[in-house]
Amino acid sequence: MYKDPYCGCCGEHAKYLREAGFDIKEVVRQDMQSVKQQYGTDIAQSCHTIVMQGYAIEGHVPANAIRKLLKEKPNAKGITVSGMPATSPGMGDYKVGTIAVEIIGKDGSLKPYGKF
Repeated sequence: MYKDPYCGCCGEHAKYLREAGFDIKEVVRQDMQSVKQQYGTDIAQSCHTIVMQGYAIEGHVPANAIRKLLKEKPNAKGITVSGMPATSPGMGDYKVGTIAVEIIGKDGSLKPYGKF
């Protein structure tokens, strides 16, 4: 997980993902914009970027969406939860089924991936 040194919610999201069974290493970066450009998530930015099995996972993406991505292995850059929804994991009281996740196509397009 690439994260800004001044963001507290990134650590909370990492904690949530660890509790869900993911091995998350936190890497503090001062240049998050360049990280997002490198992995193609700059079109749907949030506060942190995770790189996992060749995919970029941008923002407070629920664990079930990540599991779906890694199982289906779509031809895509990754998935995102744009912005920082208050009911997303790591931001507050996560409400399952309310978080809209988008898939980031290889061409940079965004399409709905589901509500998790």
